Amino acid sequence: MKKIVVIAMMLAPVLAMAQEKKVSEKQQKKAERRERVNQLIKQEEEGALIFQKQSAFAVKLNTDGYGIFYEHGKYKTITKTNLWWLELGERKHGKEEKVAKGIAGLGIVTGNPFVFGKVNNLYNFNIGIGQQRLIGGKGNKNGIAVSLMYGGGLSMALVKPYYLSVEDGSGGVKDIKYADDSTTFLDPNKITGASSFGKGFGEMKYIPGAHVRAALRFDYGRYNEVLSAVEVGLNATFYSKKIEQMAYNKQKDFFFNAYVAIVFGRRK
Repeated sequence: MKKIVVIAMMLAPVLAMAQEKKVSEKQQKKAERRERVNQLIKQEEEGALIFQKQSAFAVKLNTDGYGIFYEHGKYKTITKTNLWWLELGERKHGKEEKVAKGIAGLGIVTGNPFVFGKVNNLYNFNIGIGQQRLIGGKGNKNGIAVSLMYGGGLSMALVKPYYLSVEDGSGGVKDIKYADDSTTFLDPNKITGASSFGKGFGEMKYIPGAHVRAALRFDYGRYNEVLSAVEVGLNATFYSKKIEQMAYNKQKDFFFNAYVAIVFGRRK
């Protein structure tokens, strides 16, 4: 017992020194990072080119759907950055409304929810180039930088037939699209629900086009490697062929929307 006490007394100073060293290292790293942030702020105010490139991901909510995009930028000056981006999303028709078949009075859903009258799913893929222009720098490290984003590029519409499960007349069900049997496809009494999500991907059609983008980005992150921003903007896309989304509705080759996006990434 005495030996244990003696050993503990001998180790106590060593453990205390190790703990103190650990705390000291944390404080040092924190101080170094604070100094780095302050240096970046100072360089920014002096007009120095702090970073060489940036990479960012974003989640978008459009007035006609949703999407995601990846963006890569290369800094040319303190206020100008050259960009390229990739974007994937889905466009929804303004008259789309999901409904579900069920047992009246019991609240029991008997099939997958479906969109009545929907003819095609419309997905969009964009690749573009553009620029980011800083138009309002941060007054301090907790401020907000405002940038103008603009550019354009190529687009591709991915048009997938929308399938429904319907009664086949012999007590069973079958999957059909609008082009197979428009009368049955639009008969609410014969629809049992939407088909599986993967149905129709093998029949995808591709329609080329072009797009332009203009937006304002509000960067609320600090002057460091982290990019944190909210972006609001406008998209315009023109396809080489009119696309049908809903039965008995006008087909379109031009799409215009507004969007808001949450952007996050890093600078190097």
